[in-house]
Amino acid sequence: MFDNIRKDVALVLERDPAARSTFDVLLSYPGVHALIFYRAAHWLWKKECFTLGRFISHLGRFFSGIEIHPGAKIGGGFFIDHGMGIVIGETTEIGDNVTIYQGVTLGGTSLIGDKRHPTLEDGVIIGAGAKILGPITIEKNARVGSNAVVIKPVRAGTTVVGIPATEVKKNEKKDFCAYGITTAEIPDPIAKPLEDMFAEVCALRKRVEELEQELKHRSKDIGEPHVKNRKTGKVS
Repeated sequence: MFDNIRKDVALVLERDPAARSTFDVLLSYPGVHALIFYRAAHWLWKKECFTLGRFISHLGRFFSGIEIHPGAKIGGGFFIDHGMGIVIGETTEIGDNVTIYQGVTLGGTSLIGDKRHPTLEDGVIIGAGAKILGPITIEKNARVGSNAVVIKPVRAGTTVVGIPATEVKKNEKKDFCAYGITTAEIPDPIAKPLEDMFAEVCALRKRVEELEQELKHRSKDIGEPHVKNRKTGKVS
């Protein structure tokens, strides 16, 4: 438990330029406070002291604004930045060196079954306000953009954004990226529909031109209609 707490503190110092010292982190970082309460509550939970474990986690929620169920499984080096409003459900599994920001929900979508909540593998980054719902897996080094709603598994090393979340790029580098995605990577919500509309208009224009050419050729093949002379009975 204490080894994981040391890893949590070390990761804050590594990833938050505002952190000045270990003492600063231990004194004023709610994410670290929440994890200290969680580590204690989880230890009790494994000893089947369920009520006491839940009470300790409730205290952690009261002091930090972060709700972590004591039944969740969390690895070392877990970085919670800002943290207010985070909810982590009972059957959530989180690997090592994972980062999540304020307002994130790792929630369940079912009332039955042993596994109801997401699995976050090593190196995952979840942006502020993202919702990851159901027993899905976010694979290694994947990134989830802020306010995304993820209801399907995310492949390793990819970035997803939007509602519902869709893949926008493959992460060639494994460097840390605050909030899971840079502003340069955020897709323009207007540009894509306009591009699709322009492509459709071009396709329709091409089809109209083809039909006009086809009609012109048919008119030439048929020629002018023949007229029958009523008096002579000859066609002219």
